[in-house]
Amino acid sequence: MDAHEVNRVRATVALFVKDVFASVPRKDQRAKSDCYLRGLMMDGRRKSVQAMASRLPDGNEQNLQQFVNQSTWDPVPVRRRIAERMLPRIGPDAWAVDDVSFPKDGRMSVGVAHQYCGALGKQANCQVAVSVHAVSDAASCPLNWRLFLPRQWTDDAVRRRRTGVPEDVGHREKWRLALDALDELAGWQLAPPVVVADAGYGQNADFRAGLTERGHAYVVGVRGDVTVQPHDAHFDAPAWSGTGRRPLPRYRQPPVTVAELAAAAGRNAFSKVTWREGSRGPMTSRFLAVKVRPAGVRSRRLAQA
Repeated sequence: MDAHEVNRVRATVALFVKDVFASVPRKDQRAKSDCYLRGLMMDGRRKSVQAMASRLPDGNEQNLQQFVNQSTWDPVPVRRRIAERMLPRIGPDAWAVDDVSFPKDGRMSVGVAHQYCGALGKQANCQVAVSVHAVSDAASCPLNWRLFLPRQWTDDAVRRRRTGVPEDVGHREKWRLALDALDELAGWQLAPPVVVADAGYGQNADFRAGLTERGHAYVVGVRGDVTVQPHDAHFDAPAWSGTGRRPLPRYRQPPVTVAELAAAAGRNAFSKVTWREGSRGPMTSRFLAVKVRPAGVRSRRLAQA
């Protein structure tokens, strides 16, 4: 979108800014928010303040830099209003939890580290955010997000001070950040139809348990080597001799992997599911729904509950 196209929709943008930035206290801050949003909408690979200011007819690098880095306004009501506006427009089939990565040069962007960068498909210097998106077949929109702070930033006092990281902010695992974002959305009276995530999150039993504890239906990916117990498995409490510690209930049969459980069901138990329209036609996979129970440490926690 070039400057002329942005100007043609400027009245619509102005109404959007007036609504979502209504919580920002000062008029000049709201004006800068309008300018910043137009900069994000315009064409151009680089979305840094300097690059956007050079493309905007009314762009002022110092003003935009101050708005982004130094202005004292609370972003939470802004994020909340965006989520409230966009949910009915998207009409989501699900909320997707995923990583969003931003390739970076240098060391002084908050949270930057050599880590997996999804945007590049490899390990690279980047920032990573945990996001919750409303998704449908036709559209998606971020509802909430958290910047991931790698563990090496915890004790790096120099970088924390120079980049303004608050003292009470430290490393927090991505799956916990995702649950934090979902909890904040729940506090805004927004609830997902279903939560979906890839194996990067679904592999974590604590993340799955967190979704269950919050009453969220979910569909998440796991690897084939994840161990589970069949749904009809039951805890067995060995007889207590009357002395010493009571033995804990536990499963008596060994767990099986998801791959073994699927193979045991047989090929005819699978259904063909079309999950996307690709450039060469429908993209399909074989699907099997099987109820299982957690195994390993998570099963022992359930036994003690």
